[in-house]
Amino acid sequence: MKHTFPKPLRLPAMLFFTTVLLLFSYLLLCSFAANKMADDFLKQLGISKPSADDKITNSILGGSVDLYGVKNARSIALGNRKAVMLDLLSYTKKHVNSPAFVKQYNEMRERFRPEVYTPQTPEQMKAENIARAKEMVAQMEETLKKADASMKTIFQKSVDEAKKYQKEAEDPNNKQYLRYAKNYDRAVQEAKESNAASLANFLRKYPDNHLLYVKVRLQEFLDETKDVDFGAELVARNGKKYFVNKTYESKSSRWKMAFRAGKEVVEPAREFVQKWIDEIK
Repeated sequence: MKHTFPKPLRLPAMLFFTTVLLLFSYLLLCSFAANKMADDFLKQLGISKPSADDKITNSILGGSVDLYGVKNARSIALGNRKAVMLDLLSYTKKHVNSPAFVKQYNEMRERFRPEVYTPQTPEQMKAENIARAKEMVAQMEETLKKADASMKTIFQKSVDEAKKYQKEAEDPNNKQYLRYAKNYDRAVQEAKESNAASLANFLRKYPDNHLLYVKVRLQEFLDETKDVDFGAELVARNGKKYFVNKTYESKSSRWKMAFRAGKEVVEPAREFVQKWIDEIK
């Protein structure tokens, strides 16, 4: 397992708090207060407050770790890793309650809201078919008028076929119409059930309360980091580091990220996250 990180890095949206750990491990962030983002902190990072907030929002909603624009991250001293993580999480907790974050969450939510499907009535279906047939006849007749004499016979056949289709579309005893009308009530019921299932799934994934969405991200962090062996031994081979315990090599990338972040970062983060979860109702 090589202990380096690619750029740019893309992660699934569900892994926000693993993303926070990754940001810490990669950027070596210094501490900042939860109730404000100090100017000197931003100056050290070489980033504006709007950009910092965007990076947090994008990590939660978009699943991307945007490292660009953080000019001075590598030059910041390590400092107290525990304090750094707790301050980062505290600021994140504050940010997700901001009007700006709530607005972006709701905008995302509306983009994924399922459309309600309503089957055409038999009358609507017939009218649409007739209108389409008439339009086809008109187009074919216009093409016939403009066609060279050598092509008129071919285009006349197309006009005849279009008129035949129009006659079938206007036939009230068309078998397609009769079959559709017979199955219409069942189609309406199936659409109603499908719409209800889609809406229920949508509400589970994107609840009205944006904090319930964040809560799922928090729980996923706890699930991913509950059994990290921070004492696992590593061995170097060909310039790369691998776990001595080969079973750890098959662990998820989130598990390995937490291992790289270290016990002094992950355990306080887990305590913070658990308390945060308990607060969200």
